[in-house]
Amino acid sequence: MGIGVEEQVNAALAAAEAETASPAERAEMLMEIAIGLQVKPKSPRELSLAVELYERALALCLQEHPLLAARIRARAATALQALPEAGTDSLEKARDLLTESLPVIRVDGSREELAEIEMNLGLVLQSLAGAGRARITDAIAAYQRALRTFDRARFPKEFAILQNNLATAFLSIPFTDERAKMREALAVQAFEDGLKVVDFIDHPAEYAMLQNNLGNALQYASSSHAVENNMRALEAYDEALKVRTREAMPVAYANTIANKANCLWNLPDDPENPDAGNRQNLAAAATLLAEAREIFNAAGEQEKARIMAEAIDQIGRESLSSMPANGAGLANGHLQEGDQIR
Repeated sequence: MGIGVEEQVNAALAAAEAETASPAERAEMLMEIAIGLQVKPKSPRELSLAVELYERALALCLQEHPLLAARIRARAATALQALPEAGTDSLEKARDLLTESLPVIRVDGSREELAEIEMNLGLVLQSLAGAGRARITDAIAAYQRALRTFDRARFPKEFAILQNNLATAFLSIPFTDERAKMREALAVQAFEDGLKVVDFIDHPAEYAMLQNNLGNALQYASSSHAVENNMRALEAYDEALKVRTREAMPVAYANTIANKANCLWNLPDDPENPDAGNRQNLAAAATLLAEAREIFNAAGEQEKARIMAEAIDQIGRESLSSMPANGAGLANGHLQEGDQIR
């Protein structure tokens, strides 16, 4: 982090102690500086500084300005969401801040503010559910409440993100009951609904995310039409790669080509003659996995690079046999993505 950021934060803290502005004005200034730190942070330290500034701002307006305090809580929660950590402490703090802000925003804030908080609360709950610290059904309910405002006509970007997050939430529920196939179908429908309102020109990031995750949903659907689904998945990945180029978005590009490789791995060379095997697709998958491994290594994503290397070794062993595709794949599954509004 450069000295400029430290100076900016110190100046903000000094100004917050000045008596020339009202407590509310000082709180708003601190909040704006904190928001600035969250835009493309260069290190986790900048996010931690943002949280500290939000806390100082909250102390200034807690009693006399409840609406401003609620807005600061909601912003602080987004900084806590983005903090990298091994446990769930920051996520649980974010959940509590969002939950505390809801009653005030519901009464005195705008519908858009309320929907944004519900959307981010859903994402926090979804992350906590993955760690066994929340219920995924509560995340789904929060997304659905946000959709009451973020509809497809007026808020296409937010609608698409919510459809993506709803779909990934459906897919995260273990497939252990009779409703699993229904949830798969709902997930695919949600991805497709999101894609009806965004395109790669006006909303490229959302378009690529939805196409990547739609490909994953199709690829892993428990269906009797596996080959057809995999062919559709390949089309979705290729659509995502119109946006996710190696030059512009190397890690996202690597995620998608890894998913595409996994799809090719399980696809016969000739869909009309699956018993003929898939040597060509295995070779294409290995090439994509090698490229993804190179990118992950360069980006410091060592765990993903390790998974790519193991997959390449497995493909090498399969290529020596005459066996057709048989449901192999990446050890840790596909690389799915969710998103939020910050």
